[in-house]
Amino acid sequence: MATAGLNFRLPFLDDDVGEVNLRVRQLDVDVETKTKDNVFVKVIVSVQYFVLPEKIFEAFYKLNDPDAQIKAFVFDVVRARVPMIDLDDVFAKKDEIADGVKSELCQVMENFGYSILKALVTDIDPDQKVKEAMNEINAAQRQRVAAMEKGEAEKILRVKEAEAEAESQGLAGKGVADQRKAIVDGLRESVGDFQRVIDGATPQDVMNLILMTQYFDTMKDIGGQSKSTTVFMPHSPGHVGDLASQIQGAIVTGDQVSNAIQSAVPSVEVSPQLGEPDDRGPEST
Repeated sequence: MATAGLNFRLPFLDDDVGEVNLRVRQLDVDVETKTKDNVFVKVIVSVQYFVLPEKIFEAFYKLNDPDAQIKAFVFDVVRARVPMIDLDDVFAKKDEIADGVKSELCQVMENFGYSILKALVTDIDPDQKVKEAMNEINAAQRQRVAAMEKGEAEKILRVKEAEAEAESQGLAGKGVADQRKAIVDGLRESVGDFQRVIDGATPQDVMNLILMTQYFDTMKDIGGQSKSTTVFMPHSPGHVGDLASQIQGAIVTGDQVSNAIQSAVPSVEVSPQLGEPDDRGPEST
């Protein structure tokens, strides 16, 4: 065995038998097998190997075709391990498959003068229909998640809108209540001031004056709107006091009618055992 460089041989005694490459070489093996869930896949395994310098004799004379030997062991290991794994787990466990290939090859090929540097699973290619089905499943899952997120977003938006509406209505109600309270307080102060300044003025006179003022304010607001269409019924400002009297009379009359109806309804005694009116006579009513 002669290494690289200047070498001599004896004529008729020494002859060149062949050359052995000591550099690292790579062999790609394409294995077709099926998974545990009966899906056929193509697994490409790349084996990186080199000849041991101290075992060049074994590498040259003991093994005729190292590539075929390596391919046989790769086929054996891959087809023994992949059928025990589901398709989804094959992608996650490709390193375990590669380690199994390397471990098996190291034990056998070292006796023939070869050392295995690395075994890599470079590609896992299922059938085209299987890939399309997997993509559809993935797309459906993502659409479902997107729909759930969209629903949650709409739910939050509606809840916030409802809360804002409730808060707005609450503030509006508080504003109306404060406005009415301010009106009542203002009226009370106005009546008191009016009676103190003008002797002999009654609360009715003050209310008539306030109604008259509101009447003219209303007429002013209506006349200030150029785009409004208003139809006035025959009336006169002097009847404002009569309108206030009519409103007060209607309220008093309504209270009297309600009290009369309540007093006119007879009461009926109900028997606690039978749940029916008592038959003892008119004295029971």
